[in-house]
Amino acid sequence: MNHRPYLSQLDVDAALKAANDFAQINGFAVSIAIVDDGGHLLGFTRRDGCAPISSYIAHEKARSAALGRRESKGYEDMINGGRQAYLSVPILHGMLEGGVNIVNNGHTVGAIGVSGVKPNQDAEIAKAGIKALLD
Repeated sequence: MNHRPYLSQLDVDAALKAANDFAQINGFAVSIAIVDDGGHLLGFTRRDGCAPISSYIAHEKARSAALGRRESKGYEDMINGGRQAYLSVPILHGMLEGGVNIVNNGHTVGAIGVSGVKPNQDAEIAKAGIKALLD
């Protein structure tokens, strides 16, 4: 039987704290969601002043990145590049930049999704959370 890594609650707490700290230092009002490899929510925070809709969007970005085993920006790029049929893909609703999959030993073990600021800033926040796990 094969074995693979997974996100522990300690991992989730560390990544959420690092992402939240990065958002705080930069004055970003965002929602941050962390999911497992199946897209199930493991950790979440919505910072003060963040729009309520960002809660939903952050989770969906994370889920898209986890299930697709790639950054959600890849889907946005495909759609913007003309492959609009991709909008009909079932389950994936967060096909916008800001969802980043967490890779450990070649396995996507989950993802972080962020919503509330510019797309590239959302992705930066997510990557700050992941960096805490890999350092």
